[in-house]
Amino acid sequence: MSDFRKLSDRVLASPQIDAAAIVEAVEQGVTLIVNNRPDGEEAGQPAGAAIAQAARAAGLEYLAIPIGQAGFGPEAVEAMAAALKQAEGKILAYCRSGTRSTLLWALARASEGDDPAAIAESAAAAGYDIAPVRPAMEALAARSAG
Repeated sequence: MSDFRKLSDRVLASPQIDAAAIVEAVEQGVTLIVNNRPDGEEAGQPAGAAIAQAARAAGLEYLAIPIGQAGFGPEAVEAMAAALKQAEGKILAYCRSGTRSTLLWALARASEGDDPAAIAESAAAAGYDIAPVRPAMEALAARSAG
């Protein structure tokens, strides 16, 4: 059983998934898998290529936006914002624990002008704390509004 957590009506975050979780994702209406975990981060983790292959075999789109030690660069935020806009169904974003995926989602939503307080509330309801990126969210939201 997977640990998909609802961030919004269209976005789920999850700890590391495997090929078996793809079936459950399809059943929940997911059309895009977003991998936010770099390959080789931990011994034994499924390779992104294996997840991509399983996703595509199930008819899902797959996108890798790995977030490593360098953190959340503007390119990653822009790529996630674009994915959120373009996906035609639900999105399942995953990393080791789901936290990086949630933080990236929060930054992407703020960059599109969503209210940081509402984003924080949604993340908290899913069990994630966006405090580490809250100042960046505020700046992105202000820039979007200006």
